[in-house]
Amino acid sequence: MNFTRVLLDVAAMDPKGLAGFGAGLAIGLAGLGTCIGIGLAAGRALEGSSRQPEMYSKLQTLLLISIVFMESIAIYALVVSLLLIFTF
Repeated sequence: MNFTRVLLDVAAMDPKGLAGFGAGLAIGLAGLGTCIGIGLAAGRALEGSSRQPEMYSKLQTLLLISIVFMESIAIYALVVSLLLIFTF
């Protein structure tokens, strides 16, 4: 039997396995994106506060708000992955 034919035969694949793969992919990509975004935001905030120390409190507030929004995306991905795992 041809190996590519076996890989592309979606009808023979287990839906629970595909749901698990999709859940892992969703949480992995969302976690990676969140980590990169938080790292970039924190780096820019530190750079901005080192250039203008008097703006530190405003930059800290904006940084914390942006981190909360970035973390909420990761939590949504976690909820989606759990729904994928437990509904199939």
